[in-house]
Amino acid sequence: MKRLLRNIGWLLSGRGFNAILSLVYLALATRTLGLDGFGSFAIIIALGQTVVGLANFQTWQFVVRWGAGKEGPGEATGFAIALDLLSIVLGALLAGILCWSAQYWLPLPTDLLWVAFGYCIISLLAIRTTPTGLLRLRFEYGRATAAEAVQPVVRALGAILAAIFMPVVLGFVLAWAAAEIAVAAALWIVAARSDRIDLSQVSLARIPRAHAGAWRFVWSTNLTGSLNVGSKQVLILLVGAIGGEALAGGFRVASQLGQALVSLAQTVSKAIYPELVQAKDSAHEMARRMANIAFVGGGLAVLVALFLGRPGLALIAGPEFSGVYWAMVILAIAGAIELVGASLESLLVSAGHAGTALVMRAVPTIIGLALLDVAMAWNGLKGAAFTVMGASALSVLGFWVAVISLSQIEIKVTPKSGKLPKR
Repeated sequence: MKRLLRNIGWLLSGRGFNAILSLVYLALATRTLGLDGFGSFAIIIALGQTVVGLANFQTWQFVVRWGAGKEGPGEATGFAIALDLLSIVLGALLAGILCWSAQYWLPLPTDLLWVAFGYCIISLLAIRTTPTGLLRLRFEYGRATAAEAVQPVVRALGAILAAIFMPVVLGFVLAWAAAEIAVAAALWIVAARSDRIDLSQVSLARIPRAHAGAWRFVWSTNLTGSLNVGSKQVLILLVGAIGGEALAGGFRVASQLGQALVSLAQTVSKAIYPELVQAKDSAHEMARRMANIAFVGGGLAVLVALFLGRPGLALIAGPEFSGVYWAMVILAIAGAIELVGASLESLLVSAGHAGTALVMRAVPTIIGLALLDVAMAWNGLKGAAFTVMGASALSVLGFWVAVISLSQIEIKVTPKSGKLPKR
């Protein structure tokens, strides 16, 4: 537990540093581009992150899961790199389809379509989940945090340069693209210092031959990651398609400020997953304690959004974005719910129930996306935020029910020794 809290501390320090600089580049982008221009920028960034999210495999989980044995992470890393290469190919095809069709369903100017496609390709080439997995396998969270700090620094510097020399959408997209390349290079360099990257072991076949059910785990975690993207980036695209670039920009601001807790939830998941994999006997207790801590932290964060959100919006984004306040508060509540559920979802995945976690994430997300048009017709951005909150609540409730069921199954299958198993 001490190591877990220390690792979370490293990750949170990185998130805190990122959050501070994100306020800088968010303020520069919103005030320089205005509501419509920032909306176009938000759509391009969402397209790139959607492509990466849908095509990218959660290879860091594979490195942690199969690289912890006596044989070391060589084959697991080779499998992860092979999947990364596959992601680039599939993602490039997906990017072409989305960017070509964007003129028919997204409020994106024609001259920005090639900008969007270029950003998608750069984002794919900057996939970095494999080196992140190597660092988490070795519990090198301090070095990983230092490497990841490159991204917000480059973004902030790039946003300053864009605001001065190229105060248009292209300038800010170039700043974001440079940050993606820089952080990927930093992570690969740091990871290579911990473990030698043996490219001769790059293979899609070795790990599946050695581990039954490997592909089922791969596809389950990939689809779960894709659904996490669907609840955020795809939602921004759909908000833009339904309400125009101004609403897309407003939702992006509300999401970035209000759903900071979702990033925190992902941070907790990434820190706790390696611990749950290696500490099976105490996994349930560890997850329970983390959920209790998350409940308190989430409640405090919602209060901050409620009482300080309005002046914060005016200070950071400007008066044009004051109308997104309540959407931001609703998304903060959704983030608090996700924070509580993060350890439960990681517990299911670490116990080999990635498919169950996928179902619990998939059904609410699909329902939320299906109801988005109706929700926005009812209450605009607040309606869209309510679909996110509802999907998060249903998913976390499902995780909780699944964990309770898993506990009961473990008790039932215990040999008749008169003793209950350790959890």
